[in-house]
Amino acid sequence: MPLDKYREKRDFNRTPEPAGAADSSGTATAAARRFIIQKHHARTLHYDLRLEDDGVLKSWAVPKGPSLDPAEKHLAVAVEDHPLEYGDFEGSIPEGEYGGGKVIVWDRGTFEPLGEGETFAQMLERGAAKIRLTGEKLQGGFALIRTRWGGKDKNWLLIKEKDQHARPGYDVTREEPLSILSGRDVDEVE
Repeated sequence: MPLDKYREKRDFNRTPEPAGAADSSGTATAAARRFIIQKHHARTLHYDLRLEDDGVLKSWAVPKGPSLDPAEKHLAVAVEDHPLEYGDFEGSIPEGEYGGGKVIVWDRGTFEPLGEGETFAQMLERGAAKIRLTGEKLQGGFALIRTRWGGKDKNWLLIKEKDQHARPGYDVTREEPLSILSGRDVDEVE
C-alpha cells in the first residue's frame, strides 16, 4: 500500500497527524493536482515539498527551502508518501514521535507536470521532472532532478526555472516566513 511506510513511522494515538484514507488512489485529475510546502521545525528547520500524484502526496524534505533564484540548486531528499489529508495539517507533532516538532502550511496551490508524453510518475522514475506551480508564494516553472550523491536515489535538486516569476537574489523563505492558513510563523504553533 502506498502509505504503509508513512503509517509505520507514526503512533496515531499520540500524534495529531492524519492517518489517511484507506484507499485514495486515483482520486485527483491531472488538472487538479495540488502542491503544498510545509515549514517544519523538527530537529532542524526545513521545508517539505508535497506533490499530489495517484492519491498520495509525493514528498521531499528541502533543508534550505525553495528558492526563486534559478542559480540556486537546493537539495530535496525524497521521503515517504504522505496522505492527501496531510496537505491541510498545521500543528505540533509530539517530541519522541517521528518528525516531532511544529508544522505550518507555508504555501499551497496547484501544479502541472510539464512532461511531453510522459506521466508525472514516469518523470519521477526517470529522475527528471519539470513542473509549473501556481501558489500564493511560488509561481512558475521548477525542476526536480535526481542526483547520485552518496550513491542514493533519494537525493534530488529543486531548481527554479528561468521565467517571469524568477527573482534572483530574493530569499522568499526569509521575506515571507508565515503560514498562508493561520498567518503564524512555525515557532508560534502550540
